[in-house]
Amino acid sequence: MKYDFTSIMKRHGMDALAVDSLGQNPMAPTPPKEGFDFIPMWVADMNFPTVPTITEAIIRRAQHPAFGYFAPRKEYFDSIIQWHKDRNGVEGLTPACIGYENGVLGGVISALNVFCSKGDNVLLNSPTYIGFTNCLTNNGYHMVLSPLVKDEKNVWRMDFEDMEKKIVENKIHAAIFCSPYNPCGRVWERWEIEKAMELYKKYDVMVVSDEIWSDIILEGYKHIPTQSVSEDAKMRTVALYAPSKTFNLAGLVGSYHIIYNSYIRDRVEKESSLAHYNEMNVLSMHALIGAYTPEGREWTDELRQTITANVDYACDYIEEHFEGVEISRPQGTYMLFVDCTKWCEAHGKTIEDVEKAAWDVGVGCQDGRMFHGPCHLRINLALPLSRVKEAFERLDKYVFNA
Repeated sequence: MKYDFTSIMKRHGMDALAVDSLGQNPMAPTPPKEGFDFIPMWVADMNFPTVPTITEAIIRRAQHPAFGYFAPRKEYFDSIIQWHKDRNGVEGLTPACIGYENGVLGGVISALNVFCSKGDNVLLNSPTYIGFTNCLTNNGYHMVLSPLVKDEKNVWRMDFEDMEKKIVENKIHAAIFCSPYNPCGRVWERWEIEKAMELYKKYDVMVVSDEIWSDIILEGYKHIPTQSVSEDAKMRTVALYAPSKTFNLAGLVGSYHIIYNSYIRDRVEKESSLAHYNEMNVLSMHALIGAYTPEGREWTDELRQTITANVDYACDYIEEHFEGVEISRPQGTYMLFVDCTKWCEAHGKTIEDVEKAAWDVGVGCQDGRMFHGPCHLRINLALPLSRVKEAFERLDKYVFNA
């Protein structure tokens, strides 16, 4: 490979939540026992150096000694338009449809504040990304969950009958659609998105589509933008994207929405402006321009190959070595959502016991209960394969086959 996805990057002391907050953050793992180093597999960021064109773009801009008020460059919008055309086949996207968001979750709330009244019911599938749970609850919305179900091939699917029932019973007119799906890693097929959007059209449900993971698709799968499946989907959907997940830029802050419906777009932009918080950072703008380049495309393709190999290794290892531990092989993202229910029942253990045993030997996985997985672990595989192998060997020796 041209880019480095094998070196173990030293992150301690470099402002990394994933390694410097152990035992301090309520969601963070506790430090490992003596003799074990820590393998960060909880926070959904990557342990790979980003594409060099990003740091080059930031340094080039930082060499100019003024950082005053500014407006987004034409190159910012051109980069986004070209990226979506090249990666997802999007045609007809214009700068007017693109708007800055400090973060995807902020964009979710701005859109819901336009679509809903406080206290309204909002449809989501479950297991559910904890960020949705927190931001909806904090802003006075009531989540109505429609559980995903596994088919005969162990693939997570939407239960359209249950979704329709929940929409009707709860008088729902807004839904959050996650594509690719976090935490289960589904990359929805076109027919699935079409069927969901037909259901939302039938009951006049407005849609917020979180597509932040859309670039991290495993080999053999393809992302279908929600807005692309029909003209109605295009006009009733607020889609949210960011380079932060793809290129490990969360610390720089900077997402964006794509809204084709001018009425909705004007209202969302007004809502986002009210608190005067939603202002672009000049360095994050240049980071995006540096990311959405031919080099960035090449880097992303190599990242996909790397994540695919890591997922294949981890899933094969679980199936071969961890009896009673179940996994639906993800198709996108770099997260595993691991069901430990049968193992815990067979061994008289709780998911807390499993999690603590993993943390003790430095495997920093995450409690899946925060994502509405009752006996699950969420495991980040965006590390060099050598670290993934070490983590699963520790889980084998000290946790599941101790």
